Amino acid sequence: MERLKGLTTIIMAGGKGERLFPLTRDKAKPSITFGGSYRIIDFTLSSCLNSGIRRIYVLTQYGSFSLDQHLRLTWDIMRPDLGEYIYSMPPQQIMVNRWYRGTADSIFQNLSLLQAERPRQVLILSGDHVYKMKYLEMLDFHLSRDADLTVAAVMVPRPEARSFGVLHVDSSSQIVNFLEKPPEPPGIPGNPDYALASMGVYLFKAEVLVEEVIRDAKKKESKHDFGANIIPQMVGKKKVFAFNFHNPITGGPRYWRDIGLLDAYFQAHQDLLGTEPVFDLYDPEWPLRHRPNVYPPSKYLYSGKSIIVEDCLISSGCTIEGTVRESVLSPGVRIGPGARVDAAVLWDGVEIGAGAQVQRTIIEDGVKVPAGFTIGLDSKADARRFPVTEGGVVVVPNNVIFEE
Repeated sequence: MERLKGLTTIIMAGGKGERLFPLTRDKAKPSITFGGSYRIIDFTLSSCLNSGIRRIYVLTQYGSFSLDQHLRLTWDIMRPDLGEYIYSMPPQQIMVNRWYRGTADSIFQNLSLLQAERPRQVLILSGDHVYKMKYLEMLDFHLSRDADLTVAAVMVPRPEARSFGVLHVDSSSQIVNFLEKPPEPPGIPGNPDYALASMGVYLFKAEVLVEEVIRDAKKKESKHDFGANIIPQMVGKKKVFAFNFHNPITGGPRYWRDIGLLDAYFQAHQDLLGTEPVFDLYDPEWPLRHRPNVYPPSKYLYSGKSIIVEDCLISSGCTIEGTVRESVLSPGVRIGPGARVDAAVLWDGVEIGAGAQVQRTIIEDGVKVPAGFTIGLDSKADARRFPVTEGGVVVVPNNVIFEE
């Protein structure tokens, strides 16, 4: 792990997460529930831990208390006496008196961290994506090419790439252009049916990163964003490469999801289910850390009506007396007698009353659905009561008042 000694890792976790509202109404996006027992940032931090990275700064901003609390309760496992740490860093407002204007500005406002550490390389990650990545593979790729910047990219079918920032590369994986949501995404050399979408994972030479964010900070017209500004201003002038996050055995893309939209958040939960899930939480070679809890085991109570549980993730402390299918239940969820839950994401402590029916729904922590109530079965009634996504997923916030 000698090459890790010159590496500083920064996780950007300060965005408002407006497209996930109301789930992010009073929580930082990286700290919202995912996969029953996890928070979104747990996947990035687990990738760090599984890659041997144990010196991490987390840049926070909006709704930071929820994230600070989670980091303290879940990730206070480092040994500062051995040079290990996870530090939560809100905007210091030392260099400038403002909050972060963009991803590049968040690094600019924390240049004092780099000045103190003097790293050779800086790994910049996002705290709101779901994936498993061995960052040392990317570091080896970066060092072997003496790159100024390496951008991690995932293969997506070209029609789907219209929704992403796309990296146009040559046969040596050097980036020749960066295109934001292009109508005609360029294909990959040798694999023209796919395009390379930026994952928001960046590896910089430290001195190059400092130069670029200082230069960008002086531009009034800039959005101060890595994708919109830093990468385009470096392409053609610096050595900028794309690291293809693919499976070397099959040649296909590895799993990566930006769950910044409610429909994407819901679909990513469906990816956890099935006999061969698209994203496997049960990989013994890739432990995923989450907050420990003191809940007892889950239980199934027969009260004269059928109990059916099919293709679900059931966290600890749940009580089930009804039917649950294709759903993800966080700790402490209660499903009442005769209730039916289909394709739902239920956060901590949700209670579904006797005989209630819930379908294609995300329900925030602590919500108590009344007995006999229906959600997700009548689109007009749902639209009057709750937020409903373009894909027809109902979102029930924890400040809801149930009325017939």
